[in-house]
Amino acid sequence: MKSVLVLTDNVIIFEKFKAICEKHNRVDVKFDYFCSPSSEHLFLKHNDVCVLDIQKNYKSVIDTYSLVISCHCKKIFPAELVNSIRCINIHPGLNPYNRGWYPQVFAINNGLPHGATIHEMDEDIDHGAIIAQKNVQVNLEDTSLTVYERVLNAEIDLFDNFFNSLIDQSYVAHPMVNEGNYNSIQDFRNINHIDLDRKGTFSEFYNLLRSLTHGDHKNAYILSEDGAKIFISLNIEKN
Repeated sequence: MKSVLVLTDNVIIFEKFKAICEKHNRVDVKFDYFCSPSSEHLFLKHNDVCVLDIQKNYKSVIDTYSLVISCHCKKIFPAELVNSIRCINIHPGLNPYNRGWYPQVFAINNGLPHGATIHEMDEDIDHGAIIAQKNVQVNLEDTSLTVYERVLNAEIDLFDNFFNSLIDQSYVAHPMVNEGNYNSIQDFRNINHIDLDRKGTFSEFYNLLRSLTHGDHKNAYILSEDGAKIFISLNIEKN
């Protein structure tokens, strides 16, 4: 029997992916579900999710599993792990564009293609041979949240459609067309601070603010005279 580790820090993805695993009813495969220690509080009502620090305990993963599926896991996989067993990442971005943190935020700002990607993992972040992709359109009325929700649906569709080929390794993977671009968590933090003296078009500022509008999250801010943060978001409604 094949043993597959599914590692995620996103509750919605976990619930959807587990349902897909059960739907396909692969009696020859045992799935174990894990989250990172930093996300443990999100999974309190899910008794079937265990906690795993992939960076500290990767050797036991190598000894136990033949496949690791990473979906919205915030941890970087050790090189020894990705070079020892097959590791697949389901990524909320259209590699090689906007690899790294919060791809939808940067896609809204730089206009690069966006979507979902399933790829084999190597030692670099959001990097490796591409198994499957699905484009997601970014519309003028979108915020970070609305784009992200469509990308989640695209990831779920890809996982469902390619489920058996992922398990059996019967897919054909292709190298990335180029290295694309990468955005770090610091790049995201940098654009959160809105410089009131910055010059640009209204379109640029509109894109910046809507890209940082994500439900109740407090992202975009300006600084008051006493140094306090004043948070800003957009309410967009298409008639």
